[in-house]
Amino acid sequence: MPTIQYWLAKQEPDSFPWEFLVRDGHTTWDGVRNFQARNNLKAMRRGDAFLFYASGETKAVVGIAEVSKAAFPDETADEPGWVAVEIKPVRALARPVALAQVKAEPSLAKIALVRQSRLSVMPLTRAEFDRIVKLGS
Repeated sequence: MPTIQYWLAKQEPDSFPWEFLVRDGHTTWDGVRNFQARNNLKAMRRGDAFLFYASGETKAVVGIAEVSKAAFPDETADEPGWVAVEIKPVRALARPVALAQVKAEPSLAKIALVRQSRLSVMPLTRAEFDRIVKLGS
């Protein structure tokens, strides 16, 4: 069985907040139009862990999700090659982990959320994932 991979992805709360994912039970994560983020989506496997980051004014990790379907063609794309994944909620964090908290944590200084702030889908190590979850507990 493959090892679980860990990810963080950003979403604008105005278009699809965490509460909608919980309400709906799953969603297609589509509309990504950045090549590096696309490659990260392509690397996702069913069962991978996924931190849901609310961008915009919130700027905080708010929940844990799981990849429920690996990469497939993104139907919202006008050209081929773009992909989407399906995710399902696991649980909300007890308290959101603000971007300022992430930036203040020395063990998270090298994650893409800090170093490549515009990247919408990024890998994490298990230690980074676990640290963010601990900050939210």
